[in-house]
Amino acid sequence: MAPIYRPKIRRQRSTLHGWGVFALEDINKNKRIVTYDGEKITAKESADREDRYLRRGEIWCFRLNRRWVIDANVGGNVARFINHSCAPNCYSNIIDGTIWIIAGRSVKTSEELTYNYFTDGDKEIPCRCRPGCTNKL
Repeated sequence: MAPIYRPKIRRQRSTLHGWGVFALEDINKNKRIVTYDGEKITAKESADREDRYLRRGEIWCFRLNRRWVIDANVGGNVARFINHSCAPNCYSNIIDGTIWIIAGRSVKTSEELTYNYFTDGDKEIPCRCRPGCTNKL
């Protein structure tokens, strides 16, 4: 079986928030870009970590299902730096137990990759996807 070609991306400073991930080449719509990697922990274990991260204004935990969460702050890859947007150019999808970040439309070279985090729970941090956005994550 041939390996999946992954588009070239790079972490660099973002105008949205801290670090971001940018396309180094054009990426076609529906192309799998990168997996969201990290430590697989129980949802119960993630609650304490999420509280600690949220106090710093960060979100690193991605829910796989009701039982499991991926904590990208531990053993994560570049995908953990993809910023949230309410009008994103990518989306996430869980395929065979792997979280993929996928192009939701054609992405141009040097464009920052974003996806909607669709967070849940009772804790919030302000959205930074654009100046004046009043949404909460």
